[in-house]
Amino acid sequence: MHLPTPESIRQKRNELGLTQSELAKRAGVSQPLIARIEAGDVDPRLSTLRRIFDAFDKSEIERHVMARNLMNTNVISISAEEPVDAAVRIMEENDISQIPVVENGVPIGSISEETVVRSMAEKKALEVSKMKIRDLMGDTFPVVSPGTHIKLVSHLLETTPAVIVLERGQIAGVVTKHDLMKLLRG
Repeated sequence: MHLPTPESIRQKRNELGLTQSELAKRAGVSQPLIARIEAGDVDPRLSTLRRIFDAFDKSEIERHVMARNLMNTNVISISAEEPVDAAVRIMEENDISQIPVVENGVPIGSISEETVVRSMAEKKALEVSKMKIRDLMGDTFPVVSPGTHIKLVSHLLETTPAVIVLERGQIAGVVTKHDLMKLLRG
């Protein structure tokens, strides 16, 4: 049986592009403990080594996760010419909070519960429900290719509810925060 050396732990961490702090967080230990293990100042418990190597395994898997691995290919979209109440009905029926607005297979905007609610504060509900989506839609969600690394998708999802995956100019899928959280079940 080959036991890891302090040097091999440091090499593996560097190979995976993790800082000591990132590894510590993923393994549920302190950064100073990781530093002491790598320096050879402390002999870690077997349970600590197991947590470190579990964190390495998960990081290894994440290195290879691309948008295509997480995207939902059943993309629900709507036309800009539809009335707002049609978008609300679709969101309710599908338990989603936003929809890409698409024209000829290309995303041109988005409509969300938040946008609808905000407009209702300014206008009567009936007036809003009969408006065209075109008059209310927000910006399109960010667009990535299927081979985009999940770290970039994750970064984009910090500021937007969804990311569209385009392949050959057409929508291939969508990644939401919910899809990203599936990685935690890993």
